[in-house]
Amino acid sequence: MLFQSKKNYVEDQYVLLTEEQRALPKIYLEHDPPREVPTDTRHVVDDPSVLLVHVTHFNNLMWNNNRTPSKVIEHGVIVDESVSYKGDFQKGIVVINGIVKRGRRLGLDVFEEVRKHIPLDIVGMGSEEAGGLGEINNRELPSFIARYRFFFNPIRYTSLGLSVCEAMMTGMPVVGLATTEMATTITNGYSGFVDTDVHKLIEKMKLLLQDQDQARELGKGAREAALVKFNINRFTQEWLQTFEMMVKAKALPYSKELAS
Repeated sequence: MLFQSKKNYVEDQYVLLTEEQRALPKIYLEHDPPREVPTDTRHVVDDPSVLLVHVTHFNNLMWNNNRTPSKVIEHGVIVDESVSYKGDFQKGIVVINGIVKRGRRLGLDVFEEVRKHIPLDIVGMGSEEAGGLGEINNRELPSFIARYRFFFNPIRYTSLGLSVCEAMMTGMPVVGLATTEMATTITNGYSGFVDTDVHKLIEKMKLLLQDQDQARELGKGAREAALVKFNINRFTQEWLQTFEMMVKAKALPYSKELAS
């Protein structure tokens, strides 16, 4: 069984599944970092027989996983090979759903401050409320953003967005806050720029707008990093190995098997 929400785990399994089905191996896939308190929130799962899978090492670090063994399987993404970075639009692009509704956590204030100094477009559900261009179809998003000079991620606190991964896959430089998993995903001067000082990021954005050649070089680094970190074959193999491990471990008492 693969759970992907608190409701799945607390309610749905008891409504939808038989007792025999609930005896099957259980994996809970946690997509997000803790919301209530970043460092002390206990995860809903507290069971040594369940495996808790996080999508970033930051999320695994921040959650109190209780007695539940955990591991990390990072994102895997596929971008059409015909899509590649062009960077001919002398603007940055932001991709966030519901930025006005979600406010500071998603960096609305950071976006608004940067936009005073840097030409930025924003797309995503409800982005019109922030003066944006609205929602772009997921399949069309990589080719749409690839025309912009750089990808900007103003988000303070969330899991690593797939749009960041996709931007890197196209060969696009990324600029963002050095928080959550972004701090280890982007390498300064190689794949983009990250910092906790917004004014320093603004200066880097100005540099990229002025120097398209440097933007291309950083984009190459971003793609090289993404091909390793978000490789879809690695992702698939890790999940298949995890399923196999859980099936084998089900016949055994809890041991080092789950935590390996």
